[in-house]
Amino acid sequence: MGVTRKSVVAVLRTSPNKALTDYEKLLDLAGIQGALDQSAPTILKDNISWHYPFPSANTTPWQLEGTIRSLRAHGLNEIVCVQNKTVVINAFKGEDLNLYVPIFKHYDIPVLYNFKKSDMKWIPFEPKAKMLALDHIYPDGIRIPEYFFGKNIVHLPTVKCHIYTTTTGAMKNAFGGLLSTFRHYTHSWIHETLVDLLAIQKEIHSGIFAVMDGTTAGNGPGPRTMTPVVKNMILASKDQVAIDAVAAKLMGMDPLSIKYINLAHQHGLGCGDPRDIEVVGDDISGENWEFSVGRSFHRFLGWLSWYGPTRVLQKLIFRTPLVAIPIFVSEFNHDYLHWPLKEKKIYQQWKRETGWGQLFSQYESQGHLGGE
Repeated sequence: MGVTRKSVVAVLRTSPNKALTDYEKLLDLAGIQGALDQSAPTILKDNISWHYPFPSANTTPWQLEGTIRSLRAHGLNEIVCVQNKTVVINAFKGEDLNLYVPIFKHYDIPVLYNFKKSDMKWIPFEPKAKMLALDHIYPDGIRIPEYFFGKNIVHLPTVKCHIYTTTTGAMKNAFGGLLSTFRHYTHSWIHETLVDLLAIQKEIHSGIFAVMDGTTAGNGPGPRTMTPVVKNMILASKDQVAIDAVAAKLMGMDPLSIKYINLAHQHGLGCGDPRDIEVVGDDISGENWEFSVGRSFHRFLGWLSWYGPTRVLQKLIFRTPLVAIPIFVSEFNHDYLHWPLKEKKIYQQWKRETGWGQLFSQYESQGHLGGE
């Protein structure tokens, strides 16, 4: 009997003065060379959890630039970024305020929007894998972007907590790209949905890879209402389950106690058991950040909507024009209360007092830091 090779997750401790070169080293350690098809175009799927540049919520500019430089160095020259929108997130505002636009321009990266008919068409898709939830949520058929077929995809999440899934990372990052604006239908079955989406990705993509930024990580409810904590850590892997498991372990959580990781592990879509994951790069065996989703009013509202006694009203509220009410409440809460009264001040303090915030300011003034 042959020896089964463990899933590999690369982890490096980094600092603002060497983040770009560390990202290139990280992707090498994680096996980028054999993970993606060099003859296929590569989709960059960044993560905009909030259009405001709140630290730990979104793909960082150094994560984006470092990944692009590494992909190019490995002969993956046909790179396209695909953006999505949500009912409360503005993709155009997000890529602007988070400083992606100058990087796209400098490296000549086209940007497509999966919600623009001129950019991509949504077509019916029947997965070969047995679905856990999506076929019940979308009884008229699952539809995904035609553009995604036959292309590599590189996910760019950050290390943070999430009120619905405990942690959020590589697997959750597929959510916006592969599901339409009706994806809020899935929240009651969010863990099963993430497993279904990974199964679909394995059928349609020529290669899958994830590069995760934990330079500033997000503790608390997430993915917008968080306490940013400087952790100086970056991760990469071709195993989407394993990288989420390692990130969860860093945050002080048992990966297999998180439903979506456990389900994906059980269904053979990747490795969620840290004992069977080979961590290369820096030693993280003593790390425990003691992160927790904790309690919040927003989390209570989420529980009430998707899991609590008002769950029976979901179809009435979320599949009729009444959906405008919870959308307005969420947008008002985050953009007009939290941001100006709390999160903006945290962001400004992070920019002044941390090396990563000062690096962000460098991107603001220079647009990009690489010499290519």
